[in-house]
Amino acid sequence: MERGFTLWFTGLSGAGKSTLANAIIGRLQEQGKRVEILDGDEVRTNLSKGLGFSKEDRDTNIRRIGYVAHLLSRNGAVAITAAISPYRAIRDEVRQRIGDFVEVYVKCPLDTLVARDVKGLYKKALAGEIKEFTGVSDPYEEPLNPEIIVDSSRESVEDSANIILTRLHELGFLTQPGTGPIAPHGGKLMNRFVTGPERDALLDRARSLPKLQLDERAQSDVEMIAVGAFSPLRGFLGQADYRTVVNSMRLTSGVPWSIPISLQVSRAQADSLKEGSEVALVDERNTILAVLALAERYQPNRETEVKKVYGTTETAHPGVAAVLSGGEVYLGGEIHVVTRPDTVAFPAYHRDPAQTRALFQERGWRTVVGFQTRNPIHRAHEYITKSALEIVDGLMLHPLVGKTKSDDIPADVRMRCYEVLMERYYPKDRVLLSVYPAAMRYGGPREAIFHAIARKNYGCTHFIVGRDHAGVGNYYGTYDAQKLFDEFSSSELGIQPLKYDNAFFSQVTGQMATAKTAPGGPETQVNLSGTKVRELLSKGELPPPEFSRPEVAAVLIESMKR
Repeated sequence: MERGFTLWFTGLSGAGKSTLANAIIGRLQEQGKRVEILDGDEVRTNLSKGLGFSKEDRDTNIRRIGYVAHLLSRNGAVAITAAISPYRAIRDEVRQRIGDFVEVYVKCPLDTLVARDVKGLYKKALAGEIKEFTGVSDPYEEPLNPEIIVDSSRESVEDSANIILTRLHELGFLTQPGTGPIAPHGGKLMNRFVTGPERDALLDRARSLPKLQLDERAQSDVEMIAVGAFSPLRGFLGQADYRTVVNSMRLTSGVPWSIPISLQVSRAQADSLKEGSEVALVDERNTILAVLALAERYQPNRETEVKKVYGTTETAHPGVAAVLSGGEVYLGGEIHVVTRPDTVAFPAYHRDPAQTRALFQERGWRTVVGFQTRNPIHRAHEYITKSALEIVDGLMLHPLVGKTKSDDIPADVRMRCYEVLMERYYPKDRVLLSVYPAAMRYGGPREAIFHAIARKNYGCTHFIVGRDHAGVGNYYGTYDAQKLFDEFSSSELGIQPLKYDNAFFSQVTGQMATAKTAPGGPETQVNLSGTKVRELLSKGELPPPEFSRPEVAAVLIESMKR
């Protein structure tokens, strides 16, 4: 029999319990769930008629709702309850009776409730005209450890519904046919492409709109938003989201997000655009890529941004330089994409999140580890990816092929290195090579979180975090990125980080290892600096086989002859 459960909404009157309950019914039914809703007002009319609002009568009402919810859930249905249920003890009693019980606390501050109360009940209660009114003259006891918290004063109904559905998936109450083993970040895989007659009409309208030319990084961001790699984003961040991302690594909905995705323009460009209008986003050839529904223009403190996001204000840092050299005004708003940016490299390996998720399902992979890299894979990388592969069903090698520093090894060279490794040293049925077309921001710890979230959207359940992930120069500590993951609960990020120490070939054990698994000091470890490797390769000399596979080294040597 299908597993049933009870989804118990609690919160003050007017917080949005019934609205949210009704918003997710269809989403649950789409997954084949049988759903019944027990609304507080309807229950009082049909099941608890005659009961008043004393504590005893309130508890009796909740026991009756709990009894019916238990009958439904034990017979395979999803019972959704939407009653204030103000007292903690009776909620806990019902929880014990039902077992498969998910408490959803719908938060909303009193001033917001008063403002949205069209019947004026809160004002009457505050004036003493209504007695025993929960939250005013009668207590509401907030849940101490609810499975889910949503805030209807800050989140849209859709955002809150997505948070609930994502958590239900993580708790094992839901599966998501067609999406693979893990829910997208925020609960829904975004698709911002416009197709068919709607696209034709939008393109026609866009030709007469003011135009804004995007640089390579902004074009990459448009693609990543469009395909859902940056879910739950629908466009470029508005000011409220921007501020919470910079200051607390979260969107205003509370969903973790560590790097601001912003559209920077000059003051002159911003002054020519009007909030509430549409703007055509074009590439360097004036091809219309997308239409921005311009919700707001704002001028942030970019010095504060780079200090908090990148940990420095030095323009020698490429991420800092990109922000400070860009426009001083930011544009926020949703985008509707009509043409994929002409940045598709390596089409044989270019897969959108929906495609990688489908491939994981096709291969039967329930657990998938993602590996982000912008360098050739040497023996140390090979070792940690294979160690990870021991505990999951599949590995996705996901090299970044978007904009990088000029002195990084070109993407085409790196791709050939990955291909020769795949041909000789990895099991083909357990590894997928696919490209990640995002721009590199060199954000160290924050970008490590960002990379993990993106790989979650591609369908990965695990993510490798090695030494100095996404770092540059000496701006970050060796394991700062790993430490930052500890600031988020596993349920918040939804993807499991796999943390690895620096790997090397141990002359003591005769195999690849880390300091955790091999005895001996640095003199027993085969480690080469990037400078030393480049020196050997430029001379046409192969690095030691303990450091790099000879086939990989040969590709790199050949590239240096060009």
